[in-house]
Amino acid sequence: MSTIAIVGAGPQLGFAIGTKFAERGGFDVALVARRASQLEAMVDRFRSAGVSAAAFPADVTDRQNLAKALAAAEEHFGSIDVLEYSPAPTLSDLADRPLVSAADLTVEAVLPELETSFFGAVAAVRQVLPGMIDRGAGTVIGTSGAGSGPMVVPQVANANAANAALRNWLLALNESVADRGVHVAHIALGAMIGSGRPNSEPDVIADLYWKAHVERDAPEIFHYDLPEDFEFRLADKFRAD
Repeated sequence: MSTIAIVGAGPQLGFAIGTKFAERGGFDVALVARRASQLEAMVDRFRSAGVSAAAFPADVTDRQNLAKALAAAEEHFGSIDVLEYSPAPTLSDLADRPLVSAADLTVEAVLPELETSFFGAVAAVRQVLPGMIDRGAGTVIGTSGAGSGPMVVPQVANANAANAALRNWLLALNESVADRGVHVAHIALGAMIGSGRPNSEPDVIADLYWKAHVERDAPEIFHYDLPEDFEFRLADKFRAD
């Protein structure tokens, strides 16, 4: 049985990705995120659908504990065959470290974003990549907003600078390990997930992840589904009003 580990697992896209891999490939699902209660609720949903799932709470900014959580998932399930990395900020996070425009960017504003989007990803991959290389098989998928490269969104420069670092590294990593059986992909999402637009629904977007895993022909997937009159605003789950 194969296992997907979803780091930054949430009840929308994270749950949809786990469901997709379970339904299409019979995968077990390892869930990694900060909030243990939310993870346990997701585990209950998976188990009620007949999917083998387990929670491994960890904060991606605590790189040592993140590695321990993934090691525990490997021990529990036997291996991690697919790693998906997509932590997202909460309202509390945004209050503590608000989004900053390109003209106002400071070192202090970008460092926390690097911890979450980039350094945590490096730590997670370093934990699971050796096993994938030893087995000669595996998939690593990192998710970011499309401002990581395909789109220019100056209103969120601190987040996008960190996401761009993630994107650059994943593309280089794919070049480095493709001949050893490991496929690495970056998925850039220009969409407001769960907004009601058909192509922005979690289940639809989750298809991109399954495609990346099974087709293994593209190091980057750009999914754009924003309205023609789109103007930057926070996704609903991050809005105080």
